[in-house]
Amino acid sequence: MALLGNHRDGRAVAESRRRPKPEAIMIFSLKDARAILPRTPLVLRAMLDGLPDPWMNATQGSGTWSPYDIVGHLVHGERADWIPRVEHILQHGDAVPFPPFDREAMFEASKGKTLADLLDEFDRTRRESLRQLETLRLTEADLSRIGRHPEFGVVTLGQHLSTWVVHDFTHINQIVRTLATQYRDAVGPWRAYLSVIRDT
Repeated sequence: MALLGNHRDGRAVAESRRRPKPEAIMIFSLKDARAILPRTPLVLRAMLDGLPDPWMNATQGSGTWSPYDIVGHLVHGERADWIPRVEHILQHGDAVPFPPFDREAMFEASKGKTLADLLDEFDRTRRESLRQLETLRLTEADLSRIGRHPEFGVVTLGQHLSTWVVHDFTHINQIVRTLATQYRDAVGPWRAYLSVIRDT
């Protein structure tokens, strides 16, 4: 019996590649977003808290981020991106562009902190962001309000909040791929069936 099931002649892999991409089926709602956003700190703590240094500092190669870097980036996003830009849209509309966001600010801001420190900080800052979001009492009509992104131009508040959710998923996926990549060679021929590392 194969470790990952019956993959005679590679048919399972071929079939998975032929499957059509799923269509987006959800329209953004604040209620649905609030169901996801509080969970990300819990997911990251379960995945990363207490990991040995080789996992915490692992990357996918030169110029890529480690799990430690990613958590620091998420902390910075809570402080400088999500709620600050919501408030910016409410105050300025598209008349004043968002201040630029430094995606790599965590390299300086995280100095001297442990991964446990960053996980605690992310938990605190996310809870504070969600508290602030609640106090804003946004309506469905507010989701159509527009702001000006320094790169993309006009964006809506709904797009910004949707991006907050998908940004979480993106970095959870990045962490998973980074950790899995560490055993890319160790798995031997099974790499052909492990989609998380197949293209690394």
